Amino acid sequence: MNFNLLKKYMCLYIIVGITAFLFVTFISYKIDYSRIYNTYSDSLYRQAVSVSNEYAADYFSNEHLRIIETELKSVSALSNTRIIFIDTDGHIILDTQYTQPADENGYLYTIYNFDYSSLGTGHTLTGTFYGMFKESYIRVFAPITNAFTTKGYAVVSIPESYISDDVYTTFNTNYITMGVTLLLSISFILLYIIHIHKPLGDIAYAIKEYGKGNLAYKIQPRHNDEIGRLALSLNYMANKLNEGEQFQQKFLSNISHDFRSPLTSIKGYLEAMSDGTIPPEMMGKYFDILLFETDRLTKLTSNILTLNELDPSTVSLDITTFDINSIIKHTIETFEGLCKKKKIQFQLTFSGEEQFVKADKGKITQVIYNLVDNAIKFSTENSCIYISVRDKGEKAYISVKDTGIGIPKKDIDKIWDRFYKSDSSRGRDKKGSGLGLSITREIIISHHEHIDVVSTPGSWPYYFNSTGKGYTGVYDNYLYYMGKLQKADSGSKYEVFSVPNGNSYKNYVVNTSGKIAKNTTVKDSNGVKYKTNSSGVLTKEDDESVDGGSYRSPEEPEWDNE
Repeated sequence: MNFNLLKKYMCLYIIVGITAFLFVTFISYKIDYSRIYNTYSDSLYRQAVSVSNEYAADYFSNEHLRIIETELKSVSALSNTRIIFIDTDGHIILDTQYTQPADENGYLYTIYNFDYSSLGTGHTLTGTFYGMFKESYIRVFAPITNAFTTKGYAVVSIPESYISDDVYTTFNTNYITMGVTLLLSISFILLYIIHIHKPLGDIAYAIKEYGKGNLAYKIQPRHNDEIGRLALSLNYMANKLNEGEQFQQKFLSNISHDFRSPLTSIKGYLEAMSDGTIPPEMMGKYFDILLFETDRLTKLTSNILTLNELDPSTVSLDITTFDINSIIKHTIETFEGLCKKKKIQFQLTFSGEEQFVKADKGKITQVIYNLVDNAIKFSTENSCIYISVRDKGEKAYISVKDTGIGIPKKDIDKIWDRFYKSDSSRGRDKKGSGLGLSITREIIISHHEHIDVVSTPGSWPYYFNSTGKGYTGVYDNYLYYMGKLQKADSGSKYEVFSVPNGNSYKNYVVNTSGKIAKNTTVKDSNGVKYKTNSSGVLTKEDDESVDGGSYRSPEEPEWDNE
């Protein structure tokens, strides 16, 4: 947002405000004064004509004139006007507000410079009545005629201050209206500054920071509106760009390390072979090492090229129909030597002898290879890897389960990242590049399918017996039901699970990790005390013996969400 733009609008607002004030002060005043003046003038003239017509006959009789004077004073008081009778020579013969007696000629006072013709075509005169009075009046003249001859005039007048008062009343109303309008406009400007100008200024500043390379800068949304959501979107964009930049730096660092390590080894061994440090009888061994390191470089380069080729929008798939069961069996055979060394066994569960699928055979083979390789890599000795294939409609669901160390929750979404290794402290000592799962995910996405992971560090969430069925009971001090690990809610500390046992139930006390409490006494978050035997089965609750009882039912696994 350009701050000069706000200044321009403020200057324009001030100019418009001043113009409006001047208009109300001068032009509007003149218009209102003229309108009210004409209204009073017309009203006074109608009254003057009425008086002239009604009392014209009495005008010519001094006796009658004195009689109607009282009546006219009442009319004058009711209408807040002053009624005067004046002859053509300027002699005042009646004045409803004059208190002195008339002279011998019947005149109250005389205006020596009176000239009706000075009114021209009009009938209204404003001023002090030829200097006779201090206060300015508006006077309206109506001729009094007899035998087609003007004998005098009926004059009806009011103080000019009456008009001024009415004008100021209207004027004040205009000022109030203008003031309210200005306050509303100021409120609008303030709302504009608070809700639009400042948030846009924040966004403009953030964009400058992004332009400088400060992608870590965060906009603090001021309001939950469209601009606030725009700010959040920019924060999200900057965060993704920052992650991309960090990923790029990490990518270059990782790939440099992974290339440097075998190249350093190759260079060192070649130099040793060149200067004779390595005896001839050891050449074969070190040639094997050189071939192994060269193979590492080849695989790393191939994996990187594979990732670059696996753009879901452009990847070309060679779709064929093949037996996925045979692919899994052949893949396991390739790891036979390593599995014998680590004493790892495989438990295969197939829905049938053959399971035909439509996919890119080569790429799906690579997926199976990467998953099995990863499972073997993180499995302990004397453990088992469980692979199952289930037929669900036109799709085959494949699961690969190991009993390894698990993945922390904070890292669970990172395993698909390129070069990610769950244990960075020892990952560099591994022969893997951290690209296997990334390639696996990209291949699955290119087939418009999905892949997911479930992991519990320190214990595995599923356990299967030798027949491939989900295990129910205690295994390695953890409670399972139909193969799924049973855990107390995080806020409970401990819970009692009633696990079916033939025609009865066994009540196990389990903590939030799924581990049973053996031969001890524990309390849950509500203070309930549980005593268990050596098998983790509940024996007493709050020091009272239990026989059966109703406790939490175990949770069944949801295999569709694996």
